[in-house]
Amino acid sequence: MNIPLIIVIIYIVMLFGVSWYSTKLSKKDGGAEGFLLANRGMPSIIIAVMVAGLAVGGASTVGVAESAYRKGISAGMYNAAWAAGAVVAGLLVVKRFRNMKITTVPELLGNSYGKTGKLIGVIGQLVIQITITALQYVAGGSILTAMLPGIFTFKTGMLVTAVVFVGITLIGGYWAAGLSNIINVIVIYGGLIAGAIAAIHNTGGMGQIVSALESNPSVPWFDSISGVGGAIVLAWFVVMITQALSNQAVVQISFAAKDEKAARRGFLLAGLIIFPVGFIAAIYGIIAAVQFPGLKNPALALPKVVMGLNPYIAGFTLSGLWAADVSTAIGMLLGSSTLVVNDIVKVYVKSDFSKKQELMCSRIVVLIVSILTYVLASTVVGILNTILIGLSLTTAFTIIILFTMFAPKLCKKSAAIATLLVGILILVLWVFVPSTHVVSHPIFLEWPICLITFLLTSLLDKRQADIPKAVGGISEAVS
Repeated sequence: MNIPLIIVIIYIVMLFGVSWYSTKLSKKDGGAEGFLLANRGMPSIIIAVMVAGLAVGGASTVGVAESAYRKGISAGMYNAAWAAGAVVAGLLVVKRFRNMKITTVPELLGNSYGKTGKLIGVIGQLVIQITITALQYVAGGSILTAMLPGIFTFKTGMLVTAVVFVGITLIGGYWAAGLSNIINVIVIYGGLIAGAIAAIHNTGGMGQIVSALESNPSVPWFDSISGVGGAIVLAWFVVMITQALSNQAVVQISFAAKDEKAARRGFLLAGLIIFPVGFIAAIYGIIAAVQFPGLKNPALALPKVVMGLNPYIAGFTLSGLWAADVSTAIGMLLGSSTLVVNDIVKVYVKSDFSKKQELMCSRIVVLIVSILTYVLASTVVGILNTILIGLSLTTAFTIIILFTMFAPKLCKKSAAIATLLVGILILVLWVFVPSTHVVSHPIFLEWPICLITFLLTSLLDKRQADIPKAVGGISEAVS
């Protein structure tokens, strides 16, 4: 009897049950707003687990353990950076976002900077969403491969993972994401903590682990900064704070809150929930370095440690890992669908949908995006590196949003287009032209160059952006 598999199957059945139940809540609206935004009725606790669920995905567990396998406990700072992003967003922007009555970040750009800025914004946001979603398939495939190597290959593991993610999303939409994330957060913490305690015990205790690692003194295994390096830790904080202010999947959670107070409290609570997970995951990477030296695929570090545990604990822990992937993937898929439906289909194809037609369109888009992300996942390696490069693109969006909200008089008609195009160009050059790697991470190029671009546009363009009252916090639109 395969106990871990049975426990994971029970967990998946629970998630599908929650998804079916959530359809009753979505039907109160009867259309895409119920499916994509939970009727804008989520309380602070669900906002908190939505943000935490989005943050604690494959990168925050399997990816952190992968990094910790080589660099030690400092890999856990990735989640500390995510927690900081949630707190800063909660303090700075989510109340304003909730009051705007919009559904996407590009919609904000379109209202202020015109149709072209909105279209470029959609393309940029979709690149970010699709990249992160693909990484959840990679992490899920790693878990299933380690759990049942005789049944799953890495690719078939990703396929089964994709089917589960997409099924839950298609059935229940945003309410399913919110309610399932209550289960996910409990399972993530319970599974990871139980597994870590058992793994430390199986390895002979922390004293034995430290002693075994002394044979490789070149790695500062238990230094919170030195392993990955101060520059990379700084890059993580800059990236995660930046993306929390403008990433569609993150911002969409504030749109779904029942009011601005629920949005703000939810994001602040999420920061507390997110912070410890990375350090717990890093423990697994360190233990794997002791148990499995020379591992060819470090992405398997965490799953391999787990499969050496008591089968009941292993099954619970694996459910926690998959819970992390489920929570992130659902939020990303719904974010992508919202972008395509509201900012492409309703603008360029058909604007007069009935509620039923709009709901069907939303589900079709989820399915199409899922197929695209699965294809991309087949080519992705290095979970943390890939996700952080993709997220650096949010710099341009964050700069535009912050100026639009807090310095509207500096915003000119061409500012969004110019800043977004420069941000995309920097990322393309970083990926395809290695000579551009003059700093440790593209975020250190994105911020100064995009900021300079925005300010130069402010000086050179005489046409004022049309900032709505609810965005710029002024009595009249700036003109």
